[in-house]
Amino acid sequence: MRGFVVWLTGLPASGKTTIARKLEEKLRELGWDTEVLDGDELRKGLSQDLGFSKEDRLKHGRRVAYLAKMLAKHGVAVIVSLVSPYRAMRDYARSIIEKFIEVYVKCSVETCIQRDPKGLYKKAIQGEIKNFTGISDPYEEPENPEVIVDTENDTPEQCVQKILEKLTELKYV
Repeated sequence: MRGFVVWLTGLPASGKTTIARKLEEKLRELGWDTEVLDGDELRKGLSQDLGFSKEDRLKHGRRVAYLAKMLAKHGVAVIVSLVSPYRAMRDYARSIIEKFIEVYVKCSVETCIQRDPKGLYKKAIQGEIKNFTGISDPYEEPENPEVIVDTENDTPEQCVQKILEKLTELKYV
């Protein structure tokens, strides 16, 4: 079996990690070896030397894309949960990964602020966090993602179902 990469992108607190974990569960049920590459977790090890400048974010994204590519090459279903705010970052990942789908986890900044599980939006609004995506740093929405999931109006299960349908359509699963 040839692996693939599902790249979840969206604002902080849009629901990427929730969807990633539920998708991981479904893919395992289908017999896939899976790996979730979560941006917060990867920054603790793979990119602990990087900050949140545009240059550092792009470098982090390249590292994640390379890791995802290598895992997929060895038959793993890779789920990347990463804000990845810049199109160039996501385009780079697409260019080096053979089986790749971009999933836009769509959610308004207002809803993300209401959710704010880590209190980061509050700190960003108060000026305590610089370069925070959606507040003091841009988020470039995907122009042609393979899947758009709307976490304001759909349940995590409905979002996962949409992704699975696309993976099936592409014959990745």
